[in-house]
Amino acid sequence: MAQDIILRKKIAGKKANIAVVGLGYVGLPLAVSFAEKGFLVHGLDNDADRVSKLKNKTSYILDIPSSRIAQVVNKNRFIASTQFESLKSADVIIICVPTPIKRRYTPDISYIVSAVKTVQKFLKKGTLVVLESTTYPGTTEELILPELEKSGLKAEKDFFLSFSPERIDPGNKHYDVTRIPKVVGGISPTSGELTKLL
Repeated sequence: MAQDIILRKKIAGKKANIAVVGLGYVGLPLAVSFAEKGFLVHGLDNDADRVSKLKNKTSYILDIPSSRIAQVVNKNRFIASTQFESLKSADVIIICVPTPIKRRYTPDISYIVSAVKTVQKFLKKGTLVVLESTTYPGTTEELILPELEKSGLKAEKDFFLSFSPERIDPGNKHYDVTRIPKVVGGISPTSGELTKLL
């Protein structure tokens, strides 16, 4: 069976394991929302203090009360870790790392580059990779795609790739991450459709 059909079934049945790389003001709400919908979510971050707080069911993001974290942790739907080896079991990897602005209003993409190099080490067949971090046009196809293909896997045959720019309004109690329309752009119609389904 084709990799995209297998993944489509996993997403539709909420059997896809999701990894969210970067648990800041974009990644954490996204991770918790997927966990609340019934997915198993691994939240990955280099910040050991953040991960420790999440393991202790304590939030550090204004939009996410600690009670929501406790609920998904208690149901074994959300696991926070600094151990990126869990990417091996991910069917979907969502990259939500920071892109601070440098001189001349250009984003610093060093965190994206680092995250993608880590993802490439653990990428397996049938995985959908989605970039959420704010960046300039072309990043997905010109930077991420060739790096992921260094794994020996081929895009659209072995893995799928999309860009879905972060859409979050911190502090807005009415429009959280689940109520703001998302824009999705796959490197092909198949990648786009899988991301839309997710």
